[in-house]
Amino acid sequence: MNKFMKKKAFLGIDISKDELDFSLLTTTHPTLFKDKKVANSFTGFSHIEMWLSSLGLDLEDCLFCMEHTGTYGLLLFAWLSQMGADYVVEPALRIKKSIGMTRGKSDRIDARRIADYAYTNKAKLELYSMPSATLLKLKQLLTYRDQITRMVTGFKNSIKVHKQYEQISGSDIVSDSISQHIREFEAEKRQIEQQIKTLLTSEQTLKKNYKLATSVKGIGLIIAAYMIATTQNFTSFENGRKYACYSGVAPFEHSSGTSIQGKTKVSHLANKKMKALLSNGANSACTWDPEMANYYARKTAQGKEHKQIINAIRCKLINRVFAVVKRQTPYVTLYQQNFA
Repeated sequence: MNKFMKKKAFLGIDISKDELDFSLLTTTHPTLFKDKKVANSFTGFSHIEMWLSSLGLDLEDCLFCMEHTGTYGLLLFAWLSQMGADYVVEPALRIKKSIGMTRGKSDRIDARRIADYAYTNKAKLELYSMPSATLLKLKQLLTYRDQITRMVTGFKNSIKVHKQYEQISGSDIVSDSISQHIREFEAEKRQIEQQIKTLLTSEQTLKKNYKLATSVKGIGLIIAAYMIATTQNFTSFENGRKYACYSGVAPFEHSSGTSIQGKTKVSHLANKKMKALLSNGANSACTWDPEMANYYARKTAQGKEHKQIINAIRCKLINRVFAVVKRQTPYVTLYQQNFA
């Protein structure tokens, strides 16, 4: 039996930068909400513990449920983990779609809807585990690298405009300044990538899985780092198929009876950053992996579209990485030989 079925109370939490809205449902009164607003700080969290105590509840009696809100919820996750409380973190869209038609919105209403979602779906929910400090640092470095990449791209686009001005003004002060910024940011980006590599080799389990992932042609430092960060070092996804769904590269059937016979296609619900990185990896694999190059050529000859083939290669890369991590042995390329 799911351990959440034995809980006495279910708390929905709407998280914002400065405040948290709590809404509580109990198994004895599943339609009566009790609400509480506290600061998003350790002081505010202590008020929640006292509030629950005044209602005759301990932390172990409760299941806390919230939407994934990025960094705003990290402090709360750390506190709940430290206190040994059970909590789940669900995608906002999953909660929204499960509720059905709604009217009106506020932080208190959202907290109530999350509490009702937790109570209704308690048999299906899975406990959330806080990422390790190393994985949090990895995510932070990857986020910072993305920010620098966007700034470099913006500067490179803007310098083209200023080059046009120079033809008339005769002044290259702005474009020289932009070029200097680009060089500095690119140097900073290289340093961050070195820090990411150092971090991935700082712990034995991370180092092992990083080496295994990059043994697959098409998987480099950044793709491997993102896969490790988004899977909590390959512990939060059971298999490659589920990760392919998460990344938006798994094809799904679209048909109904005899009237609707659509093509299989991927879902738009995805981690689009991971999807883009896997596209880069698939293109690289087509260049450096003879097996993937042959696969691409064969499917092209069969009349398949480029995007469809690349998506199939993205799935192959994911499955290869999960396979080598599961086996704990590097990927070995098998070359076909033609005998006369």
